[in-house]
Amino acid sequence: MVRTIKTGILLLVIAISVFSCKKSEPQFTISGTIGGTVGGTVGGTVYLENVGVSDITLLDSAQLKNGSFTLKHARPDAPDFYRLRYGQQMINLVIDSTETVVVTADSAHFARNYILGGDASENLKIKELTLLQLETTQRYHTLQKQYEAKDSSLDTYYNGVSELATQYKAAATNYIAANFGAPSAYFALFQQVDGQMIFDIYDKTDSKLFGAVANAWHVAYPGAPRTAQLVTWYAQSRAALHPKQSPVDVEEADSKTYFDITLPGINGQEVTLSQVSQGQVTLVDFTAYAMEDSPAHNRLLADLYRTYHAKGLEIYQISLDSDTHFWKNAAANLPWICVYDAQSIYSPVAKKYNVTQIPTVFLLNRQGEIVERVDNPQRLSGVLAKYL
Repeated sequence: MVRTIKTGILLLVIAISVFSCKKSEPQFTISGTIGGTVGGTVGGTVYLENVGVSDITLLDSAQLKNGSFTLKHARPDAPDFYRLRYGQQMINLVIDSTETVVVTADSAHFARNYILGGDASENLKIKELTLLQLETTQRYHTLQKQYEAKDSSLDTYYNGVSELATQYKAAATNYIAANFGAPSAYFALFQQVDGQMIFDIYDKTDSKLFGAVANAWHVAYPGAPRTAQLVTWYAQSRAALHPKQSPVDVEEADSKTYFDITLPGINGQEVTLSQVSQGQVTLVDFTAYAMEDSPAHNRLLADLYRTYHAKGLEIYQISLDSDTHFWKNAAANLPWICVYDAQSIYSPVAKKYNVTQIPTVFLLNRQGEIVERVDNPQRLSGVLAKYL
């Protein structure tokens, strides 16, 4: 009997200890009010989601009571990103040492016209960057619609996309350079338009920004998943842009140096990049034969092909033309490998390679590693001479 009582007391002590540990776990709170467009309260559910490095996880939800809500969750060890979702609208937030965020919004313009209270300095920057990204996305969709309606040429479309990227980068760089270690710097660097990164690890200027943010986060948050992501990406960028220099030492760096591509060739057969590039120095050329400069670009490639093909050069040329028959007729007499992406300006392959202008050329060495990105084809002869 005594032993039973002692055992019961011990279990009670353990239970109290566990409960105390859970209670003392640092938490953050997001609370707020969602009103109607004419000042009334609304109902429904608001959700809290974690926007992780590779996935989005639902953490909590709350039914609106007189338009008000309160959400709580364990505070992260390093800055992390979250979003409030109400219907199809979302507010991006960052939590670092923050304990309280207060959001006041209306149901019709939840994602745009919200007011922040509490620890709001970084979250105000996140809001500004989100609105910048939304504006860029809207203008991007306008360019797509104009091209689809044949109100603009493919040249005009890609020039417009390139200009959009330039304008976003100019504005976002101010946030990044203000404090490389800030959550807003990371957020600005990783914004996308339709799943396509705006900052490009294969661009020399952009690579420096990735490096600066990676170094700052490595010092401040050495064990964080986002730090590992930054350092890995920067290592890949250095390996591609400076192949003779030692990249950042990253034990868990992804060894894959490019996304493989399989697309149909002239005769309809599937052609895979990794198969044709084995042991070759390969130019991966994103182009469109309907563009005004296409004949001159292909003449330049033809000169390079005649000079270097016997030495191990292969060209894998990806057409983003919208007209299949036009592509076939234009590619029929070209001596290199020509493949076609029927999704044209919506090409997921072009998005993975962050192609914002055409032609854009990537150079793979004989080991299958991206060693150069060449946005100006006039540089190709000098670049190839280094590897052949």
